[in-house]
Amino acid sequence: MSKVLVISGHPNLDQSNANSAILQSLTKRIDDIEVRRLDTLYSNNPIDVEAEQKALLEAEVIVLQFPFYWYSVPALLKRWIDQVFTYNFAFGPEGDKLANKHFLLSISVGGPKESYGPLGYNHFSVEEFLRPLEQLAYLAKMQYHKPIYSHRMVYIEGVYNTLSDVQARGDQHGKRVADAIDVLMNSPELRIKQFVTTWFGQFDQLPASSEAFLPNLSEEVVWQAPEGRFQGHAGFNDWYAWARKTFKPNCEHRVDQIDIKPDADSAKPNGFIVDLRINLRADTFESSDFKGESVEVQVKERWQVHIDTEGKVIIDSYVVSPL
Repeated sequence: MSKVLVISGHPNLDQSNANSAILQSLTKRIDDIEVRRLDTLYSNNPIDVEAEQKALLEAEVIVLQFPFYWYSVPALLKRWIDQVFTYNFAFGPEGDKLANKHFLLSISVGGPKESYGPLGYNHFSVEEFLRPLEQLAYLAKMQYHKPIYSHRMVYIEGVYNTLSDVQARGDQHGKRVADAIDVLMNSPELRIKQFVTTWFGQFDQLPASSEAFLPNLSEEVVWQAPEGRFQGHAGFNDWYAWARKTFKPNCEHRVDQIDIKPDADSAKPNGFIVDLRINLRADTFESSDFKGESVEVQVKERWQVHIDTEGKVIIDSYVVSPL
């Protein structure tokens, strides 16, 4: 299984000095990497959707590497996206197969930096042009990260740039991508973000037993909610029993905001404070205080967590307050 999957979307990679240099830079800097060249796989062939989805499933970090064609991806890469990101795979009621995977855009841009802005001839920033791909990541429940792009990445002999400059920029671009991936694979903040998504995904199902949650709760966890204050695993079990009697399974916790910062006052190493804004939609039982009505509430949550020696996120304190 390759932890890093790079989808090369250039339609003719052998003719691209910039993209070739970027991929060479990546492969020499990252050990566990797979590069799938769409130009050699599918220029004249139908896309093997099963093979592409399998590669995506096996990756932890997904990188789309492509030249900026008319403010978007090349047609070959767009065809790949259209056919591979299918219903109930990347979106839809069962479309959570890519959830929590890191998604990174790596782009070679021909034009100069100053051309991308209100006063430049391209008028908009590169990030603004990339909004559709950002939304793709959100819909597929992936972790979207700041795109990495380099300007003046085209060589026209005697007209535009020098070959050595473009190749050097390509190598440095690859280093930036590799460094970003290294942070993603080791960042405690990203580990906590991924845990938050998994945590609420479990809660939405409201399984019969609370056992799945206990390994990530400190033995002395303090759980404070509008329903009261609960302590330790026994206290959490009491609160969870109330939740299961109140809400029907298949709730929806939407994380509207998350802020993670080191906890300087934590008594434990690797302590962090996690501030969240959550939108909860749920159906309730008629026997509950909500009398069977559907509810939608917004709350703020503050967690105190630490990362243990095994790299697991442990919740020490969990406070829920209505907005």
